[in-house]
Amino acid sequence: MRIGAHVDSTDPLGAATARDADTVQFFLTDPQAWKDPVPRDDAEALRASGLDVYIHAPYRINVATLNNRIRIPSRKLLMSHAAGAAAVGAKGIIVHGGHVEKVEDIATGFDNWRKAFEYAAKAGGFATPVLIENTAGGDNACARRFDALARLWDAIGEFEPGFCLDTCHAHAGGEDLLTAVDRIKAITGRIDLIHANDSKDDFDSGRDRHDNLGSGRIDPELVVAVVRAAGAPVVVETPGGVEGQAADITFLRDRVGR
Repeated sequence: MRIGAHVDSTDPLGAATARDADTVQFFLTDPQAWKDPVPRDDAEALRASGLDVYIHAPYRINVATLNNRIRIPSRKLLMSHAAGAAAVGAKGIIVHGGHVEKVEDIATGFDNWRKAFEYAAKAGGFATPVLIENTAGGDNACARRFDALARLWDAIGEFEPGFCLDTCHAHAGGEDLLTAVDRIKAITGRIDLIHANDSKDDFDSGRDRHDNLGSGRIDPELVVAVVRAAGAPVVVETPGGVEGQAADITFLRDRVGR
């Protein structure tokens, strides 16, 4: 079982060592900015490190929206960050499922996701596998509720996207973690990565606030059960810096094994 953490992009290799991590995830740019990534001095070292590297796409990206001023730059930015992820040897680039402005727009949101993959295909496809992540909030979200996720996969499944299951997001999004893995695999056929996070908020709160395992509102053994059932690499996106994340990694290893 490959377990690690989301870390600052300044020195991901050093951060991984400090946490005794097998996997590492980071942003290539400010996650709130519309910026293309630039070549990294540590790209070769990351590729040769033996770590499972994952890149998280900027939060700004929303390829589902009907707002062309956001949608069109979003799909271009996803392309450039996928290329940047490939340059550091990443196994995938994680991107949130996005949302639309009104509930009646949701079908168009799924179609816009399809257009994003078609746009990429015309340029030879995404340079790194795209892992779509379930989200915690939004009544008009494309990947909060699993029924919406099924409609999304109906639209894009032929492009073979990957999936990232976030335990905090599922809990806050109102989806039962006990059955989440089986239900997701029935829709997507796969889970490529687990974001193993506790939640500061109650079930179905719609709030995306992560906590350390055992410190929030999710039974930590339920997170362990999800990790076991999924059989996928794990990234903790939890607070507390080196100490907090190292404790979460150790907690999972003690219960799931290396």
